[in-house]
Amino acid sequence: MNRIDRLTAILIQLQGKKIVKASEIADRFNISLRTVYRDVKALQEAGVPIGAEAGTGYYIVEGYHLPPVMFSKEEAAALLTGEKLMEQFSDHSNRKQFSLAMEKIRSVLRGTEKDYLESLDENIAVLRFRPSTANATEFPNRFLTDIQQALGMNQVISMEYFSFQEEVATRREVEPVGIFHSSANWHLIAFCRLRQGYRDFRVDRIRKLTVLPATYKKDKHLSLQDYLEQQRSRQNENTYLIKIALDNDVMRYVREQKYYFGLMEEKVVGNKTELTFLQSSLNYFARWLIMFGNRVDVLQPQELKTAIGDLITELHGHYL
Repeated sequence: MNRIDRLTAILIQLQGKKIVKASEIADRFNISLRTVYRDVKALQEAGVPIGAEAGTGYYIVEGYHLPPVMFSKEEAAALLTGEKLMEQFSDHSNRKQFSLAMEKIRSVLRGTEKDYLESLDENIAVLRFRPSTANATEFPNRFLTDIQQALGMNQVISMEYFSFQEEVATRREVEPVGIFHSSANWHLIAFCRLRQGYRDFRVDRIRKLTVLPATYKKDKHLSLQDYLEQQRSRQNENTYLIKIALDNDVMRYVREQKYYFGLMEEKVVGNKTELTFLQSSLNYFARWLIMFGNRVDVLQPQELKTAIGDLITELHGHYL
């Protein structure tokens, strides 16, 4: 990247955050801190109002904005792909906002980029399996935008949450920590005032949600990353190292499934494929293996063989 392009990119980076550290700029462009200082000085001499806070970073003085940014064809294509992903993996509120944002982006594209996007639009698809169940219809995802507002403004959320396990709805007031997408669902991690602890709420199980004017102190809670790391550590404390051997001609039936069960290693040994997994539930894993019958051998642990034997005994008693 030549210096002119880098200066423009640095200016865009400064506009994207309230405060940007010199080290962040250096890491992004793989340049030294001394070069960062020279580049920022060059922007200041060109009339860009850049302020600095000792030990904190640089900032753009309030009120200054670049003229509309022009996108390359590759950047426009990446945004189109993002729009396709949003259609399948976000909720109604976020899809609507992203669609409005894309309209604004398209409005500043050059004619050639607009034509390029139109030619790509029908040739990019993101597919997602969505089971048409009553529950999915009863509780559509529609609260992500409100949750994001609460997260950004440190506001308390009041919601009616339905537990399919207990088949009861409860009114909760929670202090949101973060959201993440996993296993085809959005999850809200929040401190529940009713239970006095951190809880994982499936967003599609929220019946009603209101962002309250009341605020909370964010620094008294774990960050989302800290919470997720704690959960991973707890899972690792109760996991089993599992090794199985499947007939090679059966492997085509476990293409994606093996990853859902925590695949760590896979290697072909003669007419068998040895698979190594980390799994927290032997019973859950045993139920998956039963479908392969005598085409699978359990190499370890012995507890898994016992779990499979117990399931076979249970099935035998049920059907005979």
